[in-house]
Amino acid sequence: MMDSFSSALVAALAYRNPDHLPLILLCYAITGLVIWRLGGRTWGIVYVALIPFVNWSFGWAPQWQLPFAPQFGFNPVTIVTGLVLVVRDFAQREMRHYVLVAMAIGVGWSFYYANPQIAIASATAFAIAELLDWALFTFTRYRLSTRVMLSSLFAAPLDTTVFLFGAGFLTFPNWLMSVIGKLLGAAVVSGMVRRGENQKESPERQNPSD
Repeated sequence: MMDSFSSALVAALAYRNPDHLPLILLCYAITGLVIWRLGGRTWGIVYVALIPFVNWSFGWAPQWQLPFAPQFGFNPVTIVTGLVLVVRDFAQREMRHYVLVAMAIGVGWSFYYANPQIAIASATAFAIAELLDWALFTFTRYRLSTRVMLSSLFAAPLDTTVFLFGAGFLTFPNWLMSVIGKLLGAAVVSGMVRRGENQKESPERQNPSD
């Protein structure tokens, strides 16, 4: 059982060739060190890992045919793509402008784990949508909870359209479910952050001199 687990782990890490494992582990260590030196901690590392994972998932997840619209395919991975934008918002709190470096590293890993068409589509989509997201977080002074929601509201439709078109998965169900998934994820996280902000503000209002 342990042998089969080890083989599966090696196959997952060294996705293209098991002989690549030593080099892949070295690149993992370098990636972690770079993210750490640039200020990234938990969210920065999760962000970098999530980008190639989602792109890889698009390569193996089956296309579902919807019974009410058989002419359209639906990829279930589109439901969870909202995690990327939401995690990016928290990664920027750790890394500030260096989150763009984390984005580039994550897209670079996608070229190893995903097929080239998906990796290129991902790179293009991230270059457009993430820069828009970054600009909103950098140049506005809204509370974090508001920025999380606004950034996803603006970036999700654009990111989804560019990526699905480039990857060859652009159908209305895929687009709709991807956008809904992103906005739902953003709404949940924004609500959690808002509660934390309100709890923090309450003692300050009670003790304005502190």
